[in-house]
Amino acid sequence: MGRKKFSNLEVTLMVLFLLMSVVAITLIVLFAVGEPGNDDDDSTEVVPQCPSIPLAERVDCFPDAGASKLKCQQRGCCWSPLDERNVPWCFFSTNHGYSVESVEQPSPYVMNARLKRMAAPSLFGADIVELSFHAEMQSHNRLRFKISDAHKQRFEVPHEHVNIPNTHPSSPISNRLEITHRPFSLLVHREENKKVLFDTSIGPLIFADQYLQLSARLPSHNIYGLGEHVHKNYRHDTNWRTWPIFTRDAFPNGVTHNLYGHYPFFLCLEDNSGKSFGVFLMNSNAMEVTLQPAPAVTYRTIGGVLDFYILFGDTPEQVVQEFLLLIGRPVIPPYWSLGFQLSRWDYGSLDEVKKTVERNRAVGLPYDIQYTDIDYMEDKKDFTYDKLKFRDLPQFADYLHEKGQRYILILDPAIATSKRIGNALYESYDRGTAKSAWVMESDGRKPLLGEVWPGETVFPDYTSQNCIDWWVDEYDRFYKEIKHDALWIVRIMNEVANFKKGSTKGCADNNLNYPPYTPRILDEVMYSKTLCMDAKQAWGNHYDVHSLYGYSMVLATEKALRHVFGGNRTLMLTRSSFPGVGKYSGHWLGDNAANWNDIKWAIPGMLEFGLFGVPYIGADICGFFDDSSEELCRRWMQVGAFYPFSRNHNAQGYKPQDPAVFGPNSKLVASSKHYLKIRYTLLPYLYTLFYKAHTTGETVVRPVMHEFYSDQNTWIVDRQFLWGKHLLITPVLDPGVVRVTAYVPDAVWFDYETMERLKVRKQHFQMDLPADKLGLHIRGGAILPIQRPAVTTTYSRRNPMGLIVALDDNNQAAGELFWDDGDSRETVETGNYTHYKFSATNEMLTMQVIHAGYKDPNNLEFENITVIGVPQPPISVSVAHDNKTIPLPATSIHYDIAKQVLSLHGLSLSLGETYLVQWDQVMAEYQRFDCHPEEHADEDKCRARGCIWEISNLEHVPWCFYPKDYGYTANMITDTDSGMTFDIIRNKKHKSSGRPGSPDIDTLRVEIRYHTADMLQFKIWDPATKRYEVPVPLSIPSTPETDKNNRLYRVLITKEPFGIQVIRKSTGTKIWDSSVPGFTFSDMFIQVSTRLPSEYVYGFGETEHPTYKHDLNYHTWGMFSKDQPPGYKMNCYGVHPFHMSLETTHHAHGVLLLNSNAMDVTFQPTPAITYRTTGGILDFYVFLGPTPELVVQEYTALIGRPVLPAYWSLGFQLCRYGYANDQEIADLYRDMRAAGIPYDVQYADIDYMDRQLNFVLDPQFNGLPDLVNRMRGEGMRFIFILDPAISGNETRPYPAFVRGVEDDVFIKWPKDLGNDIVWGKVWPDHPNITVNESMDWESQVEHYRSYVAFPDFFRNSTAKWWHREIEEFYHKTMKFDGLWIDMNEPASFVHGTTGEECLGSPLLENPPYMPYLESKQHGLNHKTLCMNSQQLLSDGTAVRHYDVHSLYGWSHTKPTYDALLNVTGSRGVVVTRSTYPSSGKWAGHWLGDNNASWDQLYKSIIGMMEFSLFGIPYTGADICGFFSTAQYEMCLRWMQLGAFYPYSRNHNGKGNPRQDPVAWDSAFAEASRDVLNIRYTLLPYLYTLMFEAHTKGSTVIRPLLHEFLADSTTWDIHKQFLWGPAILFTPVLDAGAIQVKGYVPDARWFDYHSAKDIGVRGQKISMPTPLNQTNLHIRGGHILPCQKPENNTHHSRKNPLALIVALSDNGTAQGSLFWDDGEGIDTYENGKYLLTSFTAAPGSLSSQVIHNGLAQADWLTLGVVKVWGAGSVPIREATLTDWAGTQHSLNVISFDQDTQELIMDATSKSVRGDQPFTIKWKTSI
Repeated sequence: MGRKKFSNLEVTLMVLFLLMSVVAITLIVLFAVGEPGNDDDDSTEVVPQCPSIPLAERVDCFPDAGASKLKCQQRGCCWSPLDERNVPWCFFSTNHGYSVESVEQPSPYVMNARLKRMAAPSLFGADIVELSFHAEMQSHNRLRFKISDAHKQRFEVPHEHVNIPNTHPSSPISNRLEITHRPFSLLVHREENKKVLFDTSIGPLIFADQYLQLSARLPSHNIYGLGEHVHKNYRHDTNWRTWPIFTRDAFPNGVTHNLYGHYPFFLCLEDNSGKSFGVFLMNSNAMEVTLQPAPAVTYRTIGGVLDFYILFGDTPEQVVQEFLLLIGRPVIPPYWSLGFQLSRWDYGSLDEVKKTVERNRAVGLPYDIQYTDIDYMEDKKDFTYDKLKFRDLPQFADYLHEKGQRYILILDPAIATSKRIGNALYESYDRGTAKSAWVMESDGRKPLLGEVWPGETVFPDYTSQNCIDWWVDEYDRFYKEIKHDALWIVRIMNEVANFKKGSTKGCADNNLNYPPYTPRILDEVMYSKTLCMDAKQAWGNHYDVHSLYGYSMVLATEKALRHVFGGNRTLMLTRSSFPGVGKYSGHWLGDNAANWNDIKWAIPGMLEFGLFGVPYIGADICGFFDDSSEELCRRWMQVGAFYPFSRNHNAQGYKPQDPAVFGPNSKLVASSKHYLKIRYTLLPYLYTLFYKAHTTGETVVRPVMHEFYSDQNTWIVDRQFLWGKHLLITPVLDPGVVRVTAYVPDAVWFDYETMERLKVRKQHFQMDLPADKLGLHIRGGAILPIQRPAVTTTYSRRNPMGLIVALDDNNQAAGELFWDDGDSRETVETGNYTHYKFSATNEMLTMQVIHAGYKDPNNLEFENITVIGVPQPPISVSVAHDNKTIPLPATSIHYDIAKQVLSLHGLSLSLGETYLVQWDQVMAEYQRFDCHPEEHADEDKCRARGCIWEISNLEHVPWCFYPKDYGYTANMITDTDSGMTFDIIRNKKHKSSGRPGSPDIDTLRVEIRYHTADMLQFKIWDPATKRYEVPVPLSIPSTPETDKNNRLYRVLITKEPFGIQVIRKSTGTKIWDSSVPGFTFSDMFIQVSTRLPSEYVYGFGETEHPTYKHDLNYHTWGMFSKDQPPGYKMNCYGVHPFHMSLETTHHAHGVLLLNSNAMDVTFQPTPAITYRTTGGILDFYVFLGPTPELVVQEYTALIGRPVLPAYWSLGFQLCRYGYANDQEIADLYRDMRAAGIPYDVQYADIDYMDRQLNFVLDPQFNGLPDLVNRMRGEGMRFIFILDPAISGNETRPYPAFVRGVEDDVFIKWPKDLGNDIVWGKVWPDHPNITVNESMDWESQVEHYRSYVAFPDFFRNSTAKWWHREIEEFYHKTMKFDGLWIDMNEPASFVHGTTGEECLGSPLLENPPYMPYLESKQHGLNHKTLCMNSQQLLSDGTAVRHYDVHSLYGWSHTKPTYDALLNVTGSRGVVVTRSTYPSSGKWAGHWLGDNNASWDQLYKSIIGMMEFSLFGIPYTGADICGFFSTAQYEMCLRWMQLGAFYPYSRNHNGKGNPRQDPVAWDSAFAEASRDVLNIRYTLLPYLYTLMFEAHTKGSTVIRPLLHEFLADSTTWDIHKQFLWGPAILFTPVLDAGAIQVKGYVPDARWFDYHSAKDIGVRGQKISMPTPLNQTNLHIRGGHILPCQKPENNTHHSRKNPLALIVALSDNGTAQGSLFWDDGEGIDTYENGKYLLTSFTAAPGSLSSQVIHNGLAQADWLTLGVVKVWGAGSVPIREATLTDWAGTQHSLNVISFDQDTQELIMDATSKSVRGDQPFTIKWKTSI
């Protein structure tokens, strides 16, 4: 046979067959291997490594059904059955999970890692082998971490609001997050205490295509949130409870069913500190969350990615605020939507609807809104209405509007496919079809068909723009046909719901409809009662976006509502929700039932939606399904009156349950009306809560736990709830109950209805609540705005308003009111609103308008004010407004003595205006003024003084107190345009003040002078006998302010008892009110008391105060200059009888008592202050501010502006008492230079003196003059110490003493007592002796110390003598640049004089009243001179040391300053220890001989802030402490703090180890160098601040309250401070701390180290602060002049001028620079200086020269300019135009889009910085 030949066809078929075989084989191989990147199983046999762990920590490895030992082991898991089923029998081994292959950190705030799956069997197949891990600190309180497929994009939620913040946190991610590499786990902990919050090492990470699992151990069982479900309790049960999350149309019947919303968010309260955190998983796929007893949480989701946000908070409320900042803060609903609402499914007809409306109107029920459900529609079709049963529906809205009511209708998402009645086209469907608006089948082409109310339907795809356009258009068309006020979407359907399973065709068998694992959702079928999971939407498969259906519908509906209602706010209600819907919509808790369980469970539901950011929330009152009993409905109406969304709604086929249907005379109607009237009364408060929710994220309905988290009893309270902070609602939730066990939190509580105070707190309490009552209590401390109710809000908004003030334990209260038109959109954003802040304290209610952008057309007024908790009836009540104070008539005042309630009515206070309402109470115990401040008071002593003796149970309240008319009486007041003059006469009805040796002065002269618009003086003295007056010259204006319209104050005189009242005209606040009993004026005891306008008082010194704000709880502080190291209540070196006080209206004022005698001041809680002094006169000056900064400026204008120190004196300085010789100083200088630590000034303490003799050099320091010359030649400066005491025991001529005797400069006894020198002992030693320092101190003084004389610096001859001695030392011994004067209190080592026997009257040493002084039992002469020593003023007037003792340091300072300037020819600097008002004109001050202890760090801040008030800005403490041994960490932290003291000196005492920066290790030196480099960089700014202090009196070290007075949080801050207005310092002040909790005021702030906007304002944050770092923040809106640092200022001043431009929110900034030669005398006064201003606007920076008198040697060139907050658009081009108009292209060194820092360098252009210039920069776009 021949060979067969194949035809062409056969050949072709054979080739095709071969090709198909190859393809098939390839596919089979691929199928066997698995999809690239996926790992269905690991074929390697894995032996499970089963850990030995507690049962509570087992993580379930078999969450699906059918677990067995074999199946468990096949999964590589551990099998251990138990006798209970809720604990997993099959749990994970340690084999599962991922390992970390690589880690990178592109920035300190970001961590990236690549993960690889470990070999282990798969649970459900398709495991993803390589994962990407990304974590970032998005803000200080927000950590995000995301785990996703490393190679393939997966579905992620396209959230409308969530984005990455523009700002960066203040701490690196490593402070919050750690990862373990194998197996991979992450650990999130708190930064401040390292407490672990979220630890995933408890279980493995599982990441398959359709099964993702992550478990985490939690720190406590206090877990709240997760939804939407019915949770029977607010706090979760962690006993193996699993909650599915997947939106579903289901009944909220109390089981674990997944319901309408999708909320994978929970809050965890860590402990009773309140610290809490939140966890949000941004994932919309079906999931379940298991809580177990470890405690731990396990997430199982079947798609998407693991995208977690961890939100940190110090309180639960703060966590909610952080969450809402992430997802979007809630909308403010329209005011009318807070009214009561009625609805019903199937009224049957519009006529029935109207009957319902009319019967409820007829009973007078407050009632704003009527609904219609789907029965209004034609065949339940959207956008139609039944033209038979609801024929008049187009007019229905008008019918309601006539009575001030509103109409809301419903729309469902499902759209019928059928035609309308009469076979008419259903055009809404047709238009949607034409636009392809529907959800499509899996092919993406055919609409998916289902069945809902109207029959066969399609489902709008709200994720599609076509659908959104269609929806907006249909709604617009429908609104034109049927007017209504808001939209309800929907009573059912937008989960999305479907009466068919998936579709009319069913659903295909694939892995979307039947995934490998189905969470424990209702029915356990993915498409049950919804759509097929493989349906297609614009955002993706329905599998991924199902739970976003309601969310997307809300977004689309918001556009429709905006289109239709324009600028009106309207309302939206949705049933299905997702995090973020609260930004636009409210929610109700679904289709509940009329039973007692559902009324209970509504409260946890509301609380949870408060967490979820949907505060407009409520349940269907009386239940949706089933018939409600009268009792149930009555109790539900009571509690429902306090649902934010308050609606009665029930279902088809059940009895009507609107209140009126129960009968007009029914108990239900009466109870409903009663509590709805209360609701309507409180609507202004509720509306304000919604404003707070919208602007800050605060909750409206609030768990008790949020306010009282420190009380563990509150953690489980969920049958009560709060409105905001202040209103506690306790409903009856069980049948037949009239007594409820309620929990009363730890606060004062008042019954709202009776105004009576509850007698219990912090305990459970049986509350009687009869059938018509609900528990309603106001928290003490609340101020609630109210309005007279009406039947609708339309009418109630026209009614008068009022306030309820409930005083707390401290008799204080606070509140707010937000008010707008109630209707318009975005009133907050446009400013079209009024905002009040209310505060009550010190018997004064302040009604302060914070923002006045809305004028109510109804001309509303506050009519009534009720103050609850007023302990005594008022004597009078007054209202201050617009510079007028009007007393209220008695007819407007009612006081209920039994309830302690003060009611004020008929007030007519216009809304939008500021008022002060003050009530003066009868003398309560805190109103007593002490008549016997000395110790050992008893009744006989008290009555001997004519006072009242009455025992008090209150701690510190005086038992001996003045009668109310004790004092003086004023008569014949002469009042002129410039002041008043009159005499006052002592009321001799009462006995004398009772102090022997100090007779009362019966007639006194009073003079009041109106010096300026903001300053007045009042002076009280004896007109018959000349008395000592302080000889300190003041700058009093030559002409008074005679125009009363210009004055900020008015003065009233109370005649009996005499008192002066100084009233701020703008607010009516009494800033001084001495019309209180007790005024005493005797020869050696003068006392005056005044009420204070608030508890906020600052100043008085010099004493170590533990806080900046004084504690007014009966504390007394003495003032008398003394050599006394700082200590609690120990009078120290200086005397400053000046204080500043804040007023509740956010104003400030200051008061100076110009008196130098020994004195004290006592604070008491009245609030009041009592001055007691031992001589002189009363000479008060009052400064009206009205800001703290202006107070200081006005004060220094009177006493003298501060000196401008030499520039070099702003450099770092070193000193030590105990240098052995000059070589020690030389070695220190060498080491400091070698370490590169900036350093300008070296000191020599008394060691350099021979035997501590002034002006005599010790032989051990013979080389010091040459060393000083060498150091000065290298740019350094030297300062020497000089003590005032001069030795008189010398065996060889001692010129200083000899010439002093010749010039008669020393203090002596009066002539009648011998006219001899008053000898003392101080440091100088006897000649020719060797001191045995092992002897005790007293023995050393006795044996070794010379007699010394004290120069009387008041005398002109003394100033000349002092100048001569200084000059001779400078020219003949050695040079110096500044002088340090010490021991000038004056200090003596003996008491009074040698021999310690003072001559003259013993009353001078121990006066009849001894002020509250250190060692007062030893007399005034303790450690100083005898008080009868005589001094001579410059005019020759003889004065007693008794009167001028505290002026010694003051008198010493000016002669020293004058000598320094004259001798050196340069400005230099004087530092003095003892000070008095005006010392700052010549000197700076250090805070004395402090101790090396941690508490001295924060106390130094307080001290500096006080000396800022006192007009001495050049101040600081001895860095690292003077006494005791400094510890390494403390000294380093002190160096970091002290680097920002204006006077920055490290100084310690003899016998202690060195503590200078090079005395430790290299790390210490490096950290010191780094922080001092920052100081030196900023010195031009600091010098400019010193100039402003010198010329304007501004503060340099500035308390936060000076800049942020409107923020009362700053009023208590003393552990942070500012340099001027622009730099905020938050130092570490505690041992072991690596982070600091600091307050960030309400401004834009940039981190100095990173240049980033920190993105936080108006709150406390934790700032990471490792040992080598401190916290500096630059305030946006400011420009700081800078220079590159060098080893000292001599070199740094030669560097170019640099600028830091920190832009404000609107891209602007301002700053200035003062510059001179740095040491010339009176450069400002002589015009030899530069003053230039800088202004930044978007894209530009310019300078303007205000004055330029610089010598050429001091000219500046412009260098680097840094712009912070420059935006995120790249900047590549910049130009500079100089003063001559020449343009220069600038080098843009860098622009960082992350930090938004632009750096430009003009150095190479040689452009003068002391001439005008302009810089402009452009973006690359």
